Amino acid sequence: MATIDSVSLDIAVVLGSTSMPVHQVLRLGRGAIIELDASEDDEVQILANNLPVARGTVIVSGNRIAVEVKSMLKRSPERR
Repeated sequence: MATIDSVSLDIAVVLGSTSMPVHQVLRLGRGAIIELDASEDDEVQILANNLPVARGTVIVSGNRIAVEVKSMLKRSPERR
């Protein structure tokens, strides 16, 4: 088990995306709101080390936010 304990993995959840010019990004301040191309009920993409591995939904319970994994994506041959 010691070998598995030392593995590092970055997990990210993609809630949506948008496009904006760099000059607009540079003007963003603390608390700025960026509109995304998704709604609160859309599935989110789950990435492991920047590779898509699953899809899920966002769950909000009180002050806590979680992501429930709904389906795992098939691995592509080049990722094996």
